[in-house]
Amino acid sequence: MLVLVAVLKALSTLLFKLKISGLEKLDFRQPTILMPNHVSLLDAVLLALYLPEEAAFVVNTNIARRFRWALRLRNHIAVDPLNPYSVRTMVKTVQSGVPLVLFPEGRVTTTGGLMKIYSGIGYIAFRTGARLIPIAINGAERSKFSYISHKIRTVWFPEIDIAIGDAFVVNPKPNVSMKRQKEAAADQIRLALQEQLLQSRLKSDVNLFDELLRQASRSGWGTVICEDLSQRLTYRKLVLASYVFARKLQPLLAGHDAAGVMLPTTAAHAIALFALMRIGVTPAMLNFSSGEQSLRDACETAGLRTVLTSRQFVEKAKLESTVASLAKQCRIVYLEDVKDEVSRTDQLIGLIDWMTGKQAVQGFRDFILFTSGSESKPKGVVLGHEQLYANIQQARTVFDFTASDKMFNALPMFHSFGLTVGTLLPLLTGMPVMLYPSPLHYRVVPEVAYDRSATILLGTSTFLAGYGRAAHPYDFHSMRYVVTGAEKLKDEVRDLWSRKFGIRILEGYGTTEASPVVSINTPLAYKEGTVGRLLPGIRSRIVPVPGIETGGSLHIHGPNVMKGYLIHGKGFVPCPVWYDCGDVVEEDADGFLSIKARLKRFAKVGGEMISLQLVEETAAACYNDPALELAAVSVADQRKGERIVLYVTGNGYVLPQLKSYIAANGYSPLLLPSRIVAVEKLPLLGSGKTDYVALKQRAESGSSQEETETKA
Repeated sequence: MLVLVAVLKALSTLLFKLKISGLEKLDFRQPTILMPNHVSLLDAVLLALYLPEEAAFVVNTNIARRFRWALRLRNHIAVDPLNPYSVRTMVKTVQSGVPLVLFPEGRVTTTGGLMKIYSGIGYIAFRTGARLIPIAINGAERSKFSYISHKIRTVWFPEIDIAIGDAFVVNPKPNVSMKRQKEAAADQIRLALQEQLLQSRLKSDVNLFDELLRQASRSGWGTVICEDLSQRLTYRKLVLASYVFARKLQPLLAGHDAAGVMLPTTAAHAIALFALMRIGVTPAMLNFSSGEQSLRDACETAGLRTVLTSRQFVEKAKLESTVASLAKQCRIVYLEDVKDEVSRTDQLIGLIDWMTGKQAVQGFRDFILFTSGSESKPKGVVLGHEQLYANIQQARTVFDFTASDKMFNALPMFHSFGLTVGTLLPLLTGMPVMLYPSPLHYRVVPEVAYDRSATILLGTSTFLAGYGRAAHPYDFHSMRYVVTGAEKLKDEVRDLWSRKFGIRILEGYGTTEASPVVSINTPLAYKEGTVGRLLPGIRSRIVPVPGIETGGSLHIHGPNVMKGYLIHGKGFVPCPVWYDCGDVVEEDADGFLSIKARLKRFAKVGGEMISLQLVEETAAACYNDPALELAAVSVADQRKGERIVLYVTGNGYVLPQLKSYIAANGYSPLLLPSRIVAVEKLPLLGSGKTDYVALKQRAESGSSQEETETKA
């Protein structure tokens, strides 16, 4: 028997390149339940080879009859999941001191996430006081022994790793019904398993280009993975194009740490990003809607000397003057010109690179995204490949998306939501993605989503409202998930989608500095009116805020939190251990977060972050009156999410003058307030600072005896 086990271990190590960690954590001196995720019939076989022989496996009676010859080699108990006495049998087994191996999902899944956790295991746990040990199994879902297929490319012997986590205990709660206790215990077990799955998948030294190569090999090089309105790319075409463009860009970017990228959401944009990653140059994602001055400031902040863009895009988006302004300080490289210069030799070398699996060069493994700064200059958010990869893996543990799904992403890649969730996540997990260049085409987006049979849609509340009004009731018939973030989901939008399409929108919360997803509602954990629970791996603390009775400022720590900021004129500033999200939140007893207010002085107009301080400074420069005092606040708006109200101390300051000034100086038109309100004086705090809370309350009430309004 021992010889047979040794031979089987050697074979599994050789064939599956099996890695198992955490065996030293097993201590069976106390009642113990081992809880693996369940992705294949191989799971029990491999665990049986490596777990101590005293551990007993819980086996479905049907499985026990089919594999009785193999089960003779291992201690097990056969149970009928439909028989209520099965739970009693398991309780008695654990109480007798026999460690139990129990798959809490009860069925096999190949999605990478978890299915529901049966409440019976929670009952067993607090009836026995057993230590629960989560076990994460990765890779076995790709084996041909896995009998559930989601278009996953299976092989006989995939690489498999098994990671054993730390033990924990589920304690019964006094004065709570048994039903609720079992549900709470199952919930706690699911969270622990998700955490263990995440930790088993994180990597400390990751390059996203190399991850693309690995996923292409797993999914199949001929798999169509990315498409837009003009082309469809298999993994082979995507990687080959990245190699070729990388070869052409390398001499142009010699000595560059970073290069600006100003492109719409298209397949060509994805190729450009992976080409930059291939040669170790950091992509700096430029927000082409932010205005000339903001773009020039962003280039200065990141020290950019070259900007990649497209002639066709510049012409269609009417960005000629913007590009001409950028050209004064940066070299403009058009992708069409790069493509025209590709020779047969370049294509041949790219083919050789692909055939040899050439990995990314040693260089910078970062992305730079820009967010509004505290002093009117954009801040560069430095996100390492590790942070972006971590956020992708966090999402994988809570959603059951598969290769059978298709992502529809119309969000711009200069937003982290569109970059990480809408682009990198599908490409690096084997889920096809449809890229569309603008989220503002309210009539076209539903039609294209219908035509391409998309199953996952991303959007802000504003965008989803537009799609919902314009779409035919059948346009979203194939949708499994509609996920929203970047601004609060309005009740009327939620109700519209539920009533018209029968779809429950999943609202989340994020910030660029967190790559971006922090919390999300999921099918397994949903509570209306909240932004869901924190993703696995994220730790939080809620810091009290003076003047706010409930909740507090959300601070987070996790593997997805940025490296730090690039500050204009100062350079790189590392992120502190705890990142302050700048939002006031409340957390309920079940861990669901509700966003109550923003502490930072920004408005979200149509999903775009607008610095209220920059609005004030722009207006002050326009009116050029030293005696003028002004303050900008944001209020809710049914159409755009929020709108900006500018308070000024005096009359004669009108919107048309400010509108002309913004246009003439290349600023974003979103800096134009919706109205200007003249007041005798601005309210002040005891410290002498402007009382923005009082102004916001006044703006929301919309009435004051001393106000006269000039409306847009």
